[in-house]
Order: sequence, then C-alpha cells, then structure tokens
Amino acid sequence: MQEKLRIIITGSNGFLGQHLVNFLSQRHFEVFATSRGANQNKLTKDLCYYSLDLTDKVALNTAIETIKPHIIIHNAAMSKPDSCHNFREECILNNVSATKYILDTSKPFNPYFLYVSTDFIFGEDGPHDEETMPKPLNFYGESKLKAEQQVQESGLSYGIMRPVFIYGPSYEGMRPTFLHWVKNNLEQGKEIKVVNDQRRTPTYVYDICKGMEAMIDKRFEGAIHLAGKDIFSPYQMALMVAKELNLDSNLIRPVTSDTFPEPVVRAKQSGLEIDKARRLLNYEPVSFEEGVRQSFISG
Repeated sequence: MQEKLRIIITGSNGFLGQHLVNFLSQRHFEVFATSRGANQNKLTKDLCYYSLDLTDKVALNTAIETIKPHIIIHNAAMSKPDSCHNFREECILNNVSATKYILDTSKPFNPYFLYVSTDFIFGEDGPHDEETMPKPLNFYGESKLKAEQQVQESGLSYGIMRPVFIYGPSYEGMRPTFLHWVKNNLEQGKEIKVVNDQRRTPTYVYDICKGMEAMIDKRFEGAIHLAGKDIFSPYQMALMVAKELNLDSNLIRPVTSDTFPEPVVRAKQSGLEIDKARRLLNYEPVSFEEGVRQSFISG
C-alpha cells in the first residue's frame, strides 16, 4: 500500500484552513494541522493537531523535524488590513519572518511549498491576471508580496495561490463569512448598509480546495489565481443572498465606501482572472448563485 503524503497546513483554525483540513483529510494525504491555541476544527475526527506559534523557531523546527512533510500549505497570516496597518512590526513578524522561518526549517525535507497569498498584492483596475505588476495599496498587501518573494527565492518547489473574497459554509468554530452576516441581520429584520462601489470576484471555498488539490497533484510551479468567475459589488452579493434565502432585500441599503472610513486604502475595482487556472488545472468554479446555495445547504 502506497504511503500517504504528509501535508502540513498552517493557519488551520481559520476559515480556509478548516475547510482545507476537512477536504484534504478525505483525500490521499496524512494531514497535520497547526495553528495558535486549541484546535477549533469540529468536523475532522482524530486530527493530528499542533498548537504552534510560527514565530517560535525552536518549536517550529521540532514540529517539522517530527512530521518530515512532503507538502506544506502555508495559509497562516495576519490578514486584517487595518491591524496590519496599525501594528506593522507584528505584521512583518507574522507574515514575512514566519514565512522565512518555515522555508528555512523545511529545506532539509525538500517539500512542495504551497503559499496562500492574496489579491491585495495588486492595485486598481482589476480583475488582474498573473502577469499584472504587483502594486499593493496597503501594508497588508506589501507584507504578503514580500512573503511571496521569499517563497520564490527559497529554492524549494513552490506554488503561490492567490484567492479573493472567500465564502462558503460556516461550521461551529469558524468565523462567519460576509454571506452569513447578511443572512443573520436580515433574519432579525435589521437594516444593513453594504458597499456598492467596490467590485470583487467572490470565491467559493470548495473551489479553492479543489484547485489547491490540483496544484499539489501536478506540483504546479509559480503563481496562479483561484477565484470566482463572476464579478460583483458586496451590495450585489447581499441582494443575491436575500433572493436565494427569500429574505427582505428592502433592508439592504447601498452605500459608498466613504460611509465606512478606514485607515487603509482598498481597491475599488479588484478581482482576479482565472484563465490560467482553467487552462492548466481544469479549474471551473461554480457560479456565485450556486455557491450561495451550497453555503447554506451545507452550513
């Protein structure tokens, strides 16, 4: 019987992290999950979990030497742009230094290194393809771009996956997504204000999981975008959630991003092109409507 490939997933308590753990544990992998604090995953039984601070080089080295991974998915990050703007040293430590620590510590085992990046490395005028020149508009995007560059220079076999606006089922222990925020407020009869002057390509989480499995199976080299095929404003997304769930769309008020002053600049026209993933990974995401249905059927 062929040995299962050992795979480390960092940031396993996060939304994408938990879905990845659940998805890949059902495939041909032996999954080792790691995050800070206690394991939050309630679905995957008998999960091998390491409570680990990735900035602790000694603990990190011990874990990697024990596991001897064939594959590392580095998903952990300080991912809130406002926090990254306000706490820059902490952002660099968690997003850049921690990435270098993992790369350096894992080199003796020569794993395939799959780095989870972000559309925030780009500026305006999206959707962007993989050849677009990076131009981050905020410090979070800058930190993720620096981490990408470290991965590229590591000498390891690597893939860089860039997603945007991830949504999907939310289970116990997961942070609710934007879709669930809309649903919960409308069910309570609360009026909500939703931005209508920003556009994204919302991405169903299981499409990302399938795309990342394809990257691993093919040992895809380089950067690739895994996103949805539709481009919408958050206001349009909220209206579609209301329609799918038969909730009162009159409670949803369109506003501009100026309504919610933030310390960071965010692109008005963002999103990612997925032609490369379609061509090389046979990636075909569901429509946003179908993703909304699946988010609430499953969650």
